[in-house]
Amino acid sequence: MSETDGESAGGTDEQEYEVAVIGGGPAGLSAALYTTRLSHDTVVIDRGGGRAAMMLDTHNVIGVPEEISGNEFLQTATDQVKSYGGDVIRDFVEEIERDDDGRFHLSGNNTDVVADRVVLGMGFSDERPEPPLPRTGKGLHYCLHCDAYMFIDESVYVMGTGEAAAHVAMIMLNFTDEVDILTRGDEIEWSDETQKLVEGHPVDVIHEDIESLSKGEDGWLESFTFEDGTVREYRGGFAMYGADYNTGLATSLGCELNDDGTVIADDHGQTTVDGVYAVGDITQGHNQVPVAMGKGARAGLSIHKELRTFPKSLEELEAEGPVGETDVPGVSPDIREAAEAFADD
Repeated sequence: MSETDGESAGGTDEQEYEVAVIGGGPAGLSAALYTTRLSHDTVVIDRGGGRAAMMLDTHNVIGVPEEISGNEFLQTATDQVKSYGGDVIRDFVEEIERDDDGRFHLSGNNTDVVADRVVLGMGFSDERPEPPLPRTGKGLHYCLHCDAYMFIDESVYVMGTGEAAAHVAMIMLNFTDEVDILTRGDEIEWSDETQKLVEGHPVDVIHEDIESLSKGEDGWLESFTFEDGTVREYRGGFAMYGADYNTGLATSLGCELNDDGTVIADDHGQTTVDGVYAVGDITQGHNQVPVAMGKGARAGLSIHKELRTFPKSLEELEAEGPVGETDVPGVSPDIREAAEAFADD
């Protein structure tokens, strides 16, 4: 990467990259890994945290042991991107502007970057119910596909009042015969048709709110005490209150959204704005680490096809002449240096 000749609005020199990835989750890091290894100067700007970082254990990722935490998983991925020559910056991107040349200027608390392509991988935050709640990952969960396996033959709750809560509760009957829906005293919002489905399945609906909870020595939930004094034992369960998608930067760039609040993106991650890609949980699809990684990989490959120097087109060859031996390879000095260091390790 290099510094531009001008200065940003904040008065500091901008660092110049071909690709800027916002978000250091599985999708963003996968996109950065591909663009970096495919010879494009890449920066990942990550504020930290995120859903993957909350994982106490890693599930459903082939080749990754269960005992690897989300933070360990992300740190390994971050180290890989760095080892290939990519930069990773801890910061929060507050603004993106596009100049007349089509390049993107990203401003953070301590970062000013200009890039040819932008990858949005900020994901979403789960809406949390009100306390009292067990610890996330030890009785409070948000991903059925990740965690249902651990609740086989266990007593399970599902919190919520909408369609998702009702359907997750019925799906959990594939894993256990003890499933309750906890409305926490709120009115049911699912449809009459869904109500008939719930009534046709062995699911109890508990309307009283939770007064307190008890946990075991290992920190896992053991039971809830409800406001009517009843105590019900649970190993754990799922909170289904919706998602808050981090689409502020996307909409500021003019990216269109789906009805569910996700960013519209094609199979390669391209949004409705040229040069802007969206990957991972900010887009439609299963919110799973391997799925997010695949989306990031596809975006990285697509960006490479757009940015790579060779082969030249016939039009370029006619205008510029044939490619000379001194013109190749088309690798930046920074990536080249990192590749040489990597090969020597």
